[in-house]
Amino acid sequence: MPVPVHFEIAADDVKRAAKFYSRIFDWHIEKAEGEDYWLISTANEDEEEFITGGLMERIDPLDSTIMTFEVESLDVFARKITEAGGKIVTPKISIPGLGDLQYCRDTEGNSFGIIEYEKDGTEEPEVPAEDGSEPES
Repeated sequence: MPVPVHFEIAADDVKRAAKFYSRIFDWHIEKAEGEDYWLISTANEDEEEFITGGLMERIDPLDSTIMTFEVESLDVFARKITEAGGKIVTPKISIPGLGDLQYCRDTEGNSFGIIEYEKDGTEEPEVPAEDGSEPES
């Protein structure tokens, strides 16, 4: 089941918003290198579970906060979204070292994102049993 893994807050004045949220919630917020995007870390040193976030300049007057959900397949979920009456509003956005992202709108006009993380290639291949039989799952 897809769960929220990232949020983005749209702002008219990103520096002012960064100051506000870091002051209120003690979030660590810093500008991403070479981009007009600010990264938010909501984790404290002793916390194991947290969500990442970002601050960005407001593009559309209706933009406010966008939740992004991790999905197994961007293509499958894009199809599900359109079949359910939603819209895909951006092409796939490739984020090197992370995965592919798309922004969507639900039937009520709310924006949200879906992301398919890159497979890291660390899954070990199944090795056949010594007797040549298929491995047990």
